[in-house]
This record gives sequence, structure tokens and C-alpha cells, in this order.
Amino acid sequence: MEKANITETKDFYMTELSDLPEVRFSLFVAILLIYLITLAGNGAILLAIWTDVHLQTPMYFFLSNLSFLDVLCPTVTVPKMLHTFLSEDKTISYVGCMLQLFFLIDVVGTEIFLLALMAYDRYVAICSPLHYTNIMSKQLCAQLIAGTWLMGFVNSMIHTSLTFTLSFCGPNKINQYYCDIPPVMAASCSSTYLPELATLLVAGIIGGGAFLVTLISYIYIISAVLHMRSTEGRRKAFSTCGSHLTVVCLFYGTTIATYVRPTSTYSPKQDRIVSMLYGVVTPMLNPMIYSLRNKEAKRALVKALSLKRFS
Repeated sequence: MEKANITETKDFYMTELSDLPEVRFSLFVAILLIYLITLAGNGAILLAIWTDVHLQTPMYFFLSNLSFLDVLCPTVTVPKMLHTFLSEDKTISYVGCMLQLFFLIDVVGTEIFLLALMAYDRYVAICSPLHYTNIMSKQLCAQLIAGTWLMGFVNSMIHTSLTFTLSFCGPNKINQYYCDIPPVMAASCSSTYLPELATLLVAGIIGGGAFLVTLISYIYIISAVLHMRSTEGRRKAFSTCGSHLTVVCLFYGTTIATYVRPTSTYSPKQDRIVSMLYGVVTPMLNPMIYSLRNKEAKRALVKALSLKRFS
């Protein structure tokens, strides 16, 4: 397999979200608004968790990391997309494309592991409530989070390396509004069979492992909840897990549709819509899901914003 020659591959050319010039301004305003709401919503969640002593628990510690990832995810792609709308400059340098893909996969991979970690946290809270404090200690939570970010980094290094060992002969057009694995591989002029196979294997082993942890945790959670005698206890347990389960379904549904399939089935228009869901819309919805379904989060959020406004 020939390696890409960086001196020859100077730029990649990205595709806009829509080919219709008349909707360019409307899309720019809509995406900018979604991005600002995402920053405000996740920023508010972070503010509430950091300022309220009642939210200094493992569940909210993990949630603060999720909110931080939801800020990073659109920040990797949206500013460049907005710049393209304004300047109509669709080019991105080889190094810029590589970095964009690296940080995107890093954030997505870290979020997969974090969601599995949050599912395990809910499993311990519901299935072993008396031992929860001892099991989920501050030291263990810090170690788990550090491991989660490290695995996301290693996962991204592997995928980025596999993708950019390919040769790109030109015109290097990416049928997506940002650099991602399927469209970059589709733009290659060399065989993508081995990198694609290796990518699927790595994604299957690492992502599949995280998904299994999430799935098994929820099997035990649902089993424990159904065996509860108290209706109020079942309601509280489902309320505790409902927000996380909703986020898991949104995230896995869109990422599986994007990554878990061969490059030969790549559909540019369909993928642009799906990528908008998991890369732009879902990070905006996550803080809403948690704040609307969680009374503690809503109370802390109102308190934090009231104190901020008063000061």
C-alpha cells in the first residue's frame, strides 16, 4: 500500500451541506443558532454541576464530562462549516483535514466509553445502592475518566493512522462538510480494503465492548427495577436512568448508521443528514434531555443562573 504524499496532497475540497445557493443564508443562521444553543446548554449544565455541592456525585461528574464532549464535538466541525458558508472557500489543508478527523474520532470514541461508564454507574446505584459510595469512590471515578479519555485518544490515533496511510491523487473532493473516515476513504485513489477492514475490526472490538457493557448494565438494571415492590421506587429508578438511556439510543443510532458499514455503501446526501444529527443536533439535545428529566439538575441550574444574574 502506498503512503500518501503530503507534498502532492496539498488540499481537500469539501462539499457544502446544501447545493442550493438560495438556502445558504438560512442554513448558516440555523446552524449558528444550534451551535450557540449547544454551547449555552452544555455550559449551563457544567456551571450547575460545578457550583452546586449537592451535584458533587459520580453521576454528575460523568455528566459534566459528557457536556464537555458535547461542546467539543460541534466545535471540531461547525466553525469551519460556517466559514465555508460565508467565504465559499471549500478547501481544507491535508494537515487540517487530518487534525479535524483525529479530534472528531477522539470525541466520538471517548463518548462511547463514557456512556458505557455512565451505564455501569447507574447499574451500581440501582443494583448495589448500599455499597455505591464505597464502590464509586472519587479516586476510582477519576481513574475511570482518565482511562476513558486515554482510550478515546488511542482509538482515534489508530483510525487516523489507518485512514491517512492511503494515497490521494486528486481532485481530493470529500462528499461531506467535514473530514470523516468514510468520505476521506472514498476520496482515496488506492485500495481501501485493508484499512477499511482494520477500521471495522478496531471499531467492532472497542466500540462493541463498550456497547456490551452498556447493554449488560441495562439488562441488570431493568431486571432489578422490575423486581422492586414499590411503584414509587420503580418510578424513581426509571427516572434516574431514563435520561441516560435516551442519550445512548440517540448516540448509538446515529453513529452506527455512519460508521458501521462498508465504504462501498457510502451515500453522501444521506450521510450529511445523519452526521448533522449526531455531530450538531444531538449535542444540543443532551442538556435538554438531562435538565428536563432530572429535578436535581433543573433545581441546580435555576439556582446557578439566578446567582449568576444576581451577582
